[in-house]
Order: sequence, then C-alpha cells, then structure tokens
Amino acid sequence: MKGSDEGRELVVGLDPVRDWHLPLAWAADEAHRRRLGLHLVVAVPSQRDSHHAGGTLRQIALRQAGERVLEEGLNWARDRHPELRVTSDLLEGSPASVLGDLSHGVRMLVLGSRHLSRTEEFFSAGALVIPVAAQASCPVVVVGDAEHVTQQPPYVVVGIDGSESSKAALAFAYAEADLRGAELRAISVGQTPVFRLHDEEAALQSQRRMLHETTAGWPEKYPDVVLKHEVPVGHPVEELATAAEHALAVVVGRRGRGGYSGMHLGSVVHGLLHRAHCPVVTVPVE
Repeated sequence: MKGSDEGRELVVGLDPVRDWHLPLAWAADEAHRRRLGLHLVVAVPSQRDSHHAGGTLRQIALRQAGERVLEEGLNWARDRHPELRVTSDLLEGSPASVLGDLSHGVRMLVLGSRHLSRTEEFFSAGALVIPVAAQASCPVVVVGDAEHVTQQPPYVVVGIDGSESSKAALAFAYAEADLRGAELRAISVGQTPVFRLHDEEAALQSQRRMLHETTAGWPEKYPDVVLKHEVPVGHPVEELATAAEHALAVVVGRRGRGGYSGMHLGSVVHGLLHRAHCPVVTVPVE
C-alpha cells in the first residue's frame, strides 16, 4: 500500500555550528521517497533576549552562520535531488520551542544528534532532542549515524509494548519499510524484573500473543513487507539497540511516560541515541 503525502512537508532542523550533512541527507532522501517538500530551518536565540554586548555579538555570529548554512544546505539538497522542492527559514527564538511549534501540520521533523552524554545533554543550551521529541506533534527522526543501506535484506525495527503509542509507531514503521523495500522486525521486549516475578514461559507466551494481536491486519495492508516477530528478554533499550545494529531505522512510540511502561521519554530516547547506530524515530499518538 503505497501512498503520496503531496502537499505536506518534512522539516529538518540544522545546527549552524555542527555538521549537518547526515541529517540533511536522510531528510532529503526521505522527502524524495515520500514526494514531500523539504523545509530547512535554523533557529537562533532572539537578540531581544540578550542583556549584554557579548551575548548580542554571539547572536549576530550565530545568525550569520545560520544564513550561510541554509544557503549551503539548499544547494546541497537540490544537487542531491534536483526535482525536490526545497525551502528554508532562519527563525528567532529558543530552538526547541521553534521546532516544536513547526511540528504542527508537517509529516515529520528531522534532527541531528551530537552524541552527547546525559550530563552534557542536560547542561547544553543547544540540546534539542529530548524537548522536541517530548512536545512534537509529528514523528521526530534523530540522525546521528549513517543508515545501513548495504545490509541485505534491509530492515526496520519497531518496538511494541501493546500501548496506543507503539501502535502509532507500528503504522509509521510499516509505511517506512514499504517505501524502502525492507523487512520489518517487530520487537516486544520482556523486561527481566517482570519476568522474574512470573512463570517465564507463561510470560513469554503472553508477550508473543500481545505482539501478534498488535500486528494483526497489517500484513494485509502491506503484503510486500516481510514481518518478523521477536520477543527477547532484557532491558528494552539494550534489546532494541541490539536488534537495530544494522537497521535502516529503529522506531518507538511516545506517550506521557515513554514508549515502554514505567520508562520516561528521556530514558528511551537517550538510551537509543547512545546505543543505536541508526536513525531513531519517536512517534506520538495521533
């Protein structure tokens, strides 16, 4: 089931002081596959928020760098896909707030990852991943490593826990696998502490049943996508990252407490960003 998303856009946030080629390459290729427009955005703090000359000079420098990055990015994306409709904006404001606001009405939002440690991420003024993924109204794709296009057959990983958010992730993952001609590996992780409190075989059977029930009906919608069910036991982040070691992407759902019961959004996203060597997609419930 292949559809068109014509009339909608894919937004990519570019960092004017970091390398932007990987996220832009992923975004341009994805926009081309989905027949979307591609919108490049650089957000810089407002000069009105500065109370001293040093801060103002830094903001001016960031603005100039942003203008340069947008011009280079536009030309680079157009060279990569000449038929792609590409636009750009330099916007003022908190980057996380600006990108969060832009997520309304767009197909997806793409960001780069700096592979910061948890402490560095917490204290970094430019940290975007967690706040944007927490508030965005569309799927957020974080590209920190090149995708594994040489893996045969190519595959996409999706984490399933039976929640509405993981069902939204499944819908996105199926569409992505279909577009890419890839297999889909649906992973439902049996968390070790929970399994220790119950009969492990019975718990595994229950987990498998939930996984099959959640994915029921989708193979008929996407008959060209090979679906594989997997129920490993361990920590969700570790097991998903291991399964996605050579994946095109790993997709997880987002809800108030994250994609897995009892796990906050930051734990899942931070964990996969530090462990997964492929793009990480967080999908909100529509």
